[in-house]
Amino acid sequence: MTEKAIVGKKMGMTHVWDESQRVTPVTVLKVSPCRVVQVKRPEGDGYSALQVTWGSRDPEKLNKPELGHFERSEVKPGDSLVELRLEDVSEYEIGQEFGVEILEAGEKVDVTAVSKGKGFAGVMKRHGFKGQGASHGVHKAHRKPGAVGQCATPSRVFQGKKLPGRMGADKVTTLNLRVVEADAERELLLVKGSVPGPRGGVVVIRDAVKA
Repeated sequence: MTEKAIVGKKMGMTHVWDESQRVTPVTVLKVSPCRVVQVKRPEGDGYSALQVTWGSRDPEKLNKPELGHFERSEVKPGDSLVELRLEDVSEYEIGQEFGVEILEAGEKVDVTAVSKGKGFAGVMKRHGFKGQGASHGVHKAHRKPGAVGQCATPSRVFQGKKLPGRMGADKVTTLNLRVVEADAERELLLVKGSVPGPRGGVVVIRDAVKA
């Protein structure tokens, strides 16, 4: 179960040099301090979680339910609201702030975000199909999946068949990424490797559950 989590924004990728003068590809995440808006506990809500916000937002651009939610918690309105499921929330209270300092270099983390949307894609791009032959009678069907139906029984295409369709824009989690640097002063977190989503996308960073 997750013991600590934080919300960040993907800034892009670069590389850094380690002590052995080896290049390490990293993703740069902007991690602004998060403010606790609501604490959910098992005795009242059935599970443990923190509802947090970050940044700032003009109160006039909020609808009445959102504005009332922030005013009831006496927390400054932020860019958005994200719920972080944690194993223990006894040390947190409404209005408390925490940032990238909860993570340290060398830790393993899981990063969750919405992947880039690719639009409508065929089976070769979407599922990695080989495609049809380039010759020997194949006519204008080189990238098609081939026959997908059944015989007279059951005379239908089975549910879940890999077919063309919308690709990407899914919730994706990349496991066991190593924290290269956690800079609380600049509110930056560097993790080794790539992270799902486009630049500017919101990501949730948790301590690794399968480390």
